[in-house]
Amino acid sequence: MQSPTPPSTLPDSRTEPDGSAVVRVLSYNIRSLRDDTEALSRIIRACAPDVVLLQEAPRFFRWRKQLSRLARGSGLVTLAGGGTAAGPALLCSLRARVESTEDVLLPLTPGLHRRGLSTAVLRFGAARLGVVSCHLSLQKDERYAQGGMLLDKVAGLGTQYAVAGGDINERPGGRTFRLLAGELRDAWTVRPAGGEHTSTAADPRQRIDALFVTEGVEVLGCGVPDLPGVTEADLRAASDHLPVLAALRLPAAS
Repeated sequence: MQSPTPPSTLPDSRTEPDGSAVVRVLSYNIRSLRDDTEALSRIIRACAPDVVLLQEAPRFFRWRKQLSRLARGSGLVTLAGGGTAAGPALLCSLRARVESTEDVLLPLTPGLHRRGLSTAVLRFGAARLGVVSCHLSLQKDERYAQGGMLLDKVAGLGTQYAVAGGDINERPGGRTFRLLAGELRDAWTVRPAGGEHTSTAADPRQRIDALFVTEGVEVLGCGVPDLPGVTEADLRAASDHLPVLAALRLPAAS
């Protein structure tokens, strides 16, 4: 693990002359928009993301309208997910060129919540990025099986470079977290920038939300951001989780 990077030094989004790109990726469990949506939108805007991986997005009555309202308030557009992915969703900026999207429902275990994945393939300049948002099970055996399905989906995106993440519902020492970090790279461990713990927002003591990247993606910093203009009261009011923000450098597609 490299030395921590101050969150204020996370680079802005940009495309280099050689076609490579710096992309800001945000992961956030938004608790079905049951909290202060204005505070939530302020936080997302302050993160200035190119891509947002949401968990617990609205998925029942008028969920598309609710998700669209959040996207507009955050200066973004709805990309995929929500009710069609059982909660995970994707937002993006107009900088992203969308190649494809797909929402995947994972096998249902009787008595447990339905889970899913929201996926996309995007281009930023000449850089191509696969994206997967997930919210894994609270039940340990189902969670481990879903971790394997997540890895299979990342491998099947057809992209050399990918980022996957969300609410893992498990700490880094857990079996599923270790499975993901063994096949992919835990971005916070590679280059921490900002806070580590994501849950709960009112009393953060554990890291159960994470972003993972494939080989070749350069992590410029990842962690719970310290954002100008965003107060601790905003973070507590917006959700019961804290956001995870990463800046990634993507090589140009060969």
